[in-house]
Amino acid sequence: MKNYRMIVQYDGTRYNGWQKQGDTDNTIQSKLETVLFRMTGEQVDVHGAGRTDAGVHARGQVAQFRTETDLSPDEIRDYLNNYLPDDIGVLSVAVAAPRFHSRYNASEKYYLYRIGKNKAAHVFDRKYVYTYREGTLDIAAMKLATLQLIGTHDFRSFCGNPHLKKSTVRTIYTIRIEETDDEIDIGFVGDGFLQYMIRILVGTLIEVGEGRRDPLSMDVLLSARKRSLAGPTAPAKGLTLMEVRYN
Repeated sequence: MKNYRMIVQYDGTRYNGWQKQGDTDNTIQSKLETVLFRMTGEQVDVHGAGRTDAGVHARGQVAQFRTETDLSPDEIRDYLNNYLPDDIGVLSVAVAAPRFHSRYNASEKYYLYRIGKNKAAHVFDRKYVYTYREGTLDIAAMKLATLQLIGTHDFRSFCGNPHLKKSTVRTIYTIRIEETDDEIDIGFVGDGFLQYMIRILVGTLIEVGEGRRDPLSMDVLLSARKRSLAGPTAPAKGLTLMEVRYN
């Protein structure tokens, strides 16, 4: 049985996230496994590098699966693209090392959050941008706040799952904020992210940009380990998994 690695893109707008769930098949993982079963007649388990939440998109999701099919990687890719919904696409399929695992072997994940400043400028990509209409954000203050978030910390204050029993320690390598006339882009690169973590970080940074939160208070917030003290969860549609990197 061969091990395969594929790169998947999807518009997450109408899906309940990546991970399959018992009460619905409306997830990216379920759609992929359904088509692979149709292709192979096997119950194929697809493992994604990141479990994106409902409404979150991906341009470079990496997934891995095993099958005994005699089809070539290109034939697998073409079959998937022929039968998957139009808002899910497989960019590539390749034979992977026998022990490769898309999630456990990932070293870095790069997510991008897009904040639109001008509704009219985002008519055609409105499903992928959170349009902020409250006023001007202080980008310098937001950048100052990110300096305390970079590194290895306990991010429990930024975790959307209050019952999580596993470690909430993660490492953020970089947070890049770039502003144009119409948009503010916030890029996050880390070894992994907790449920809603990036969206809560964005919501907190927006509060800093609004002047409602001290940019130098991130250390206190991290130490508190209380979700209730952080900012709101930014809308899912502004977030995209851009790339998964491996050593």
